[in-house]
Amino acid sequence: MPAPILHMGAVVTCAHGGQAIPTVPSPNVFVSGMPIATIAAPYAVAGCAFVAPTGNGPCVTGQWVVGATQVMSNGQPVAIMTGVSVCVPTGTPLLPVSAQTLALAT
Repeated sequence: MPAPILHMGAVVTCAHGGQAIPTVPSPNVFVSGMPIATIAAPYAVAGCAFVAPTGNGPCVTGQWVVGATQVMSNGQPVAIMTGVSVCVPTGTPLLPVSAQTLALAT
């Protein structure tokens, strides 16, 4: 099923409310005037509120592990709102809150 492509203007958080941004957006593909994200580069997470007594937090980075299956940029699947991700060191997902809706990928 098609889903919006994530780009630099997309709002993405960790499961604990920290803001996440792609560290290396695609230099070749733009949507809404901003570069898109692929699953190749991690997201940097800032402001994660999770503090575990066991030392398992807060979220520092997030990585998409499943993205689009038919749309690529520089040979890498693009990150989409319905993709699968994981944050380090907590193991929780990244949560796309909003993104552009004009360009969809499957």
